[in-house]
Amino acid sequence: MNPTRLFNVIMVCFFAVSFFIPVAYAGPVKELKFTAIPDQDTARLQQRFGKIADYLTKETNITFVYVPVKSYSASVQAFKNNDVQMAWFGGLSGVQARLGVPGSKAIAQGAEDPYFVSYIIAHHSTGLTYQGDLNDNITGKTFTFGSKGSTSGRLMPEYFIRNHFNRPPDQIFSKVGFSGDHSKTIALVQSGSYQVGAVNFKVWKKELAAGKIDPSKVSIIWETPGYPDYNWTVRADVDQVFGSGTTEKIQQAIIGITDPELLNAFPRKRFIKADNTMYQTILDTGKAIGIFR
Repeated sequence: MNPTRLFNVIMVCFFAVSFFIPVAYAGPVKELKFTAIPDQDTARLQQRFGKIADYLTKETNITFVYVPVKSYSASVQAFKNNDVQMAWFGGLSGVQARLGVPGSKAIAQGAEDPYFVSYIIAHHSTGLTYQGDLNDNITGKTFTFGSKGSTSGRLMPEYFIRNHFNRPPDQIFSKVGFSGDHSKTIALVQSGSYQVGAVNFKVWKKELAAGKIDPSKVSIIWETPGYPDYNWTVRADVDQVFGSGTTEKIQQAIIGITDPELLNAFPRKRFIKADNTMYQTILDTGKAIGIFR
């Protein structure tokens, strides 16, 4: 047999054998998608949670993907629809999500989150100053909450305001608005578009440190009592889909975060364990003002 023919026979045999050799197929890579309530502007959220995705992927050997949403209600709906399997929720949105997917669990929160507070802030033109209790002179002013689904920007401030005046906000203020997020609330009150507003104390402190607040134009006039707020929540079926022990693995990774850059992005000193019972106050408050029936 001449060399050329021999080579052709060998190649035919090689491809024939190769065709029948089974190739290992690992199947599609499972991605654990998560989202977060949009309590600040999109660019900052993308930066924060992109880094968290990288960290959790490394720590758990599960591919984490951050999925941004445009509203608080969208974050809850994404969780209910299984478009995401985990989320960084506020107290209220977390309760809504867990009610929508029974068996889902709050697994972690910031060390500060059991003792969260909101600030009531006012434009300098109102003449309002810091008081130990709600100043009755805020009546008749224009007032903005944050998102309608925000714990610190709507639910708890509204609860305390209602308790103090024994009236709903629209009977206390000349105009009531919803800015959409805490950063916008600060900007609206600072510009004078609204005279008074309710804001997350963490966002206020971060914006102040970043030089985005002019104390000559806007200041704190009251601080609410403490209440539980933010939390990481996972769907009930995460262990079934990603393997037994996955929920605990994620919890350990989150409470194990020590990188100052990651913690400061929230900002939190550290993360601690959480469970659903810690948010009973939020559920009760939501029922008291008609959010939950």
